Amino acid sequence: MTESQDVYLRLKAAFGDPTSRAARWRQKKSRARGDDEASVPYGVGRDPKGLGDVMSNLSSELGWTSSLAKSDLLLAWAEIAGPETAEHSTPIGITDAVLTVQCDSTAWATQLRHMRVLIMTTIAQRFPEAGIESIRFEAPHAPSWKRGSRSIPGRGPRDTYG
Repeated sequence: MTESQDVYLRLKAAFGDPTSRAARWRQKKSRARGDDEASVPYGVGRDPKGLGDVMSNLSSELGWTSSLAKSDLLLAWAEIAGPETAEHSTPIGITDAVLTVQCDSTAWATQLRHMRVLIMTTIAQRFPEAGIESIRFEAPHAPSWKRGSRSIPGRGPRDTYG
């Protein structure tokens, strides 16, 4: 089951179908008649909650904390890796608990591979909900000799540079 299906099912359970809404409406109506002692004006627990508290409760209730932590991680890459390193590397995405980072050159990819433990420690401390288990640093992709108007089938230009 994909993550989007999980989110849909959680939303459906939280907000429900019309029949469950009617049942909740009946419960609220019975509480308003005085069946519930806590439902008095100016009673305990009647103070409005802050928007941050409401969103935090909603995101944890719907199971969005992992997805939000992953997006926060991608946005905070400059703080995690450092400003100079972030200029030469870009996080592409997170798949199966593996963070993929595209680097400007093979030298930067090698340098970041040496810094892997430091970066993983920082991620584990700041974003434990993201569930990152590994980082993959990719060098720029080599040009393809298989496409274009003048390409021919076969081995290609392997012997032309020697």
